[in-house]
Amino acid sequence: MRAAAVRAALAGLGVTALVGLAGCSTSATAGGDADDATAAASLDAVSLIAPADPGGGWDQTARAISQVLTDEDLVGSAPVENIGGAGGTVGLAALANEKDPATLMVTGLVMVGAVETNASPVRIEDMTPIAKLTEEALVLVVPADSPYETAEDLVDAIVDEGAAISVTGGSAGGADHILAGMLLTEAGVDPADIPSTLNYIPNSGGGEAVTMLLGNTVQAGISGVGEFVEQIEAGELRALAVSSPEPVELLPDTPTLVDEGYDVTLTNWRGLLAPADVDEADAEALRTLVTDLHDSGAWADTLEEKGWADAFLTGEDFESFLDGNIDEVARTLQSIGLVAP
Repeated sequence: MRAAAVRAALAGLGVTALVGLAGCSTSATAGGDADDATAAASLDAVSLIAPADPGGGWDQTARAISQVLTDEDLVGSAPVENIGGAGGTVGLAALANEKDPATLMVTGLVMVGAVETNASPVRIEDMTPIAKLTEEALVLVVPADSPYETAEDLVDAIVDEGAAISVTGGSAGGADHILAGMLLTEAGVDPADIPSTLNYIPNSGGGEAVTMLLGNTVQAGISGVGEFVEQIEAGELRALAVSSPEPVELLPDTPTLVDEGYDVTLTNWRGLLAPADVDEADAEALRTLVTDLHDSGAWADTLEEKGWADAFLTGEDFESFLDGNIDEVARTLQSIGLVAP
């Protein structure tokens, strides 16, 4: 849908919502005519926050959204700002203080866990939920010259050698950390012993993890498939297993953890939040914009290229999912010893 069509779809939301979505000043006033309001709305823009350093899944998602929004003329501009740190909770705090309603921040399972492990005073529930967009399998990798040929080889080494085996992944308490904890629990490690057994090295973006793995400063890594697939295809990293219930299209020859004998599945979801104090008209305008993004052919192409599963939810469906996920992650982190009960 082109920008004019978006404006038509949002016309019922009123001039305030349109000007908020534009993120810019306008000369249209309450006394101006409809043409003035439409002209102002033609300047529509949205700002995107990737709550991580460049190179990781959140950064890739934010930049893919930005490209589709602008290429499809859904908005005039969609700049991306990286605000990394503490599993996305630094970005979350920035969003809480954001005054521009035309702001969208990428969120997901990693941030849900980081809020718990960091005891963040700012919570996802405090923000305005817009949409869930994607799900992605995680992949367990080792450097190409690693002695570990299978997931079992690696897990057994961690159980036997403990902290001598280092595993890098995203932020503490995020999806990668959770998956490592679940694997050790499946291998028989007492949840109370996981913090001392698992030498988990958090990183702030996929690029940092690749550097550590290729430099052999860590023995293994866990991240989204899209963050490691280039190095796997180049033969620099070896994929041991994926965390989805079925093999993934980008790595068709890589077994699942279930195939490898571990009753463990976990997929990393990503979505979008708006600032806390966005009024309902502006929030609905953003939901409509993101729905148009999702419905575009360019977004379907992006999903295929990145290997992301379409997991679109918005409105009450996304709010219900988010509430349930937050509760589930908190309980999972407690059960694997990563957060105190």
